[in-house]
Amino acid sequence: MEIYQAAIEDLEGVSSLFNLYRLFYQQTSDLEGAKAYIKERLENKDSVIFVVKNKQGYVGFTQLYPTFSSISMKRAWILNDLYVAAEARKQGIAEMLLQNVKAYAIETGAKSISLSTAPDNYAAQRLYEKNGYKKDSKFYQYELSLA
Repeated sequence: MEIYQAAIEDLEGVSSLFNLYRLFYQQTSDLEGAKAYIKERLENKDSVIFVVKNKQGYVGFTQLYPTFSSISMKRAWILNDLYVAAEARKQGIAEMLLQNVKAYAIETGAKSISLSTAPDNYAAQRLYEKNGYKKDSKFYQYELSLA
């Protein structure tokens, strides 16, 4: 298995995984939309995508978005997406992605990595907690939907 930062050459593989990720969260399949979205992220360099490939092809990815902490006056990362193909689960790929994200965050001088997951995604919660992520008990998270 190899893990690396995705480039435009990885568009097809990453888009396919991204579409599956969206399906996992009960979104309608839209491979062309996924491809357009990922292409825009890669071309504009407004996210960082790490991908895992094995002999069969693309098996996992994670996508980070940059943000900043005004209080600490430092960069931070939002780990927005993490997905491992169903047939490749339980092989340590998600943990490999998390370790790579952590190393990248340290390398870029980030203060922290934040993420959200569904309340019923217990497998992800166990994985995150196993890797040192803590539930935020200091702040409430709010969202204003504009759709």
